[in-house]
Amino acid sequence: MNVIQKLLHRPFFIKLFNWEYWSFNAVYGWVLPVWALLALRARSFFFFSASNPGIEYGGFVMESKMKIYDIMPPHTYPNTFLVTAGTHTQTILNKITALGYSYPLIAKPDIGGRGRGVRKIATPQDVDSYAQHTTIDFLIQEFAPQPNEVGIFYYRYPNKPTGTLSGIVRKEFLSVTGNGKDSIQQLILQDKRAVLQIETLQQVYGNALHTVLKNGELKELVPYGNHARGAKFINDSHRITPQLTATIDAICQQVPGFYFGRLDIRFNTWEELSRGENYSIIEINGAGSEPTHMYDPKHSIFFAWKEIIRHWVILCRISRMNHKNGIAYLSFKEGRQLLKENAAFEKKLDHLTI
Repeated sequence: MNVIQKLLHRPFFIKLFNWEYWSFNAVYGWVLPVWALLALRARSFFFFSASNPGIEYGGFVMESKMKIYDIMPPHTYPNTFLVTAGTHTQTILNKITALGYSYPLIAKPDIGGRGRGVRKIATPQDVDSYAQHTTIDFLIQEFAPQPNEVGIFYYRYPNKPTGTLSGIVRKEFLSVTGNGKDSIQQLILQDKRAVLQIETLQQVYGNALHTVLKNGELKELVPYGNHARGAKFINDSHRITPQLTATIDAICQQVPGFYFGRLDIRFNTWEELSRGENYSIIEINGAGSEPTHMYDPKHSIFFAWKEIIRHWVILCRISRMNHKNGIAYLSFKEGRQLLKENAAFEKKLDHLTI
């Protein structure tokens, strides 16, 4: 690399010149007046709380993943159980054995997002380490074996018999390809997306990062599709078809009180997913869902703003319809308290060392 290339590979400049890494305030601050106008129309700043009556707070913040799994058809998601913070490791291991789970597993906070606290668990020792270092309730989940992952955005107006897909994001897991000379760490430092994850990867892999991969050998560094954990998001909305829409709609209509949000799905092939075969829903996200197809590097910040506003308008319409059908909005006092609790919980997530 020359001097300019090295400079552009520094985290500060990577984030500066690629809007997908900008902070929440930098991306959303410019369009908050639109939210204010929608709130004025709904006569509630917290109108989102009526969007998904079956999910706590509409799924905007502080919703329990386990409670969402509990209302989903059991065959649609990986087997999962909740662990209360402070539970003894042996109790967790006994339950894993009793339920017949096999390694690897996934451990993740019951509340939270952006991939924080998500870990692939390969051994009982990993379970012990995770349990010892977390102070919040978490989930143990069977690892979905399907090789591909997408986020599919779905919505349905309460007065309509069928729903709509408004976007699909395909997720490329963070990985590097060997050249027979450079170590994994050197390869990471050459990749703008990977270099932003270097500190986390050093914690996870330690001295293994000094391994030199064979020429052409692919090393998957993060086995799940979180943008904040280095996954590349590709806009695959062109794959929306009547068959796929009907399949996803049929699934979502079996989730009581769910009208708006994103399904993160592991799958084998597009053909099988369209038929509703060989898939696992990793999570259903509600009112707080982003149209994550906007994070495709080919898209500008203006495209992102357009998609955010489009989905906010849909969210507001659904919320107002549900409100007219008797679903209450959070009061201003309740909403402020919710945001305070979420801010405090976010700090806990940011300080997790697992």
